[in-house]
Amino acid sequence: QVQLVESGGGLVQAGGSLRLSCAVSGRTGSRYATGWFRQAPGKEREFVAAISWSGRNTYYADSVKGRFTISRDNAKNTVSLQMNSLKPEDTAVYYCAASVVAGTTAHLEYPYWGQGTQVTVSS
Repeated sequence: QVQLVESGGGLVQAGGSLRLSCAVSGRTGSRYATGWFRQAPGKEREFVAAISWSGRNTYYADSVKGRFTISRDNAKNTVSLQMNSLKPEDTAVYYCAASVVAGTTAHLEYPYWGQGTQVTVSS
């Protein structure tokens, strides 16, 4: 049983920043990798970033590399996505997801999902 709740979305101008947070709850001691995905209108859900349970391994889509940073705080059971230098094409609903597979970018490998938070970047 894993629940994920995203927060921190909103409206921001191009070049601005947002920080998304994902609160994870479930079985104590579960070592889930966590990923962020996004889906824009008319497009398929795409991988954004992922982090191992330990936080020692991170993975990024080429489109966000150098601009976004994923991190986690296991003591607080939270995963964050710091988004800098935002572009209009970053506009999407952002989803937090958990997986037992480390390093995967495939959404089918993530069985647990949050409800999403809207990020809108205006030009």
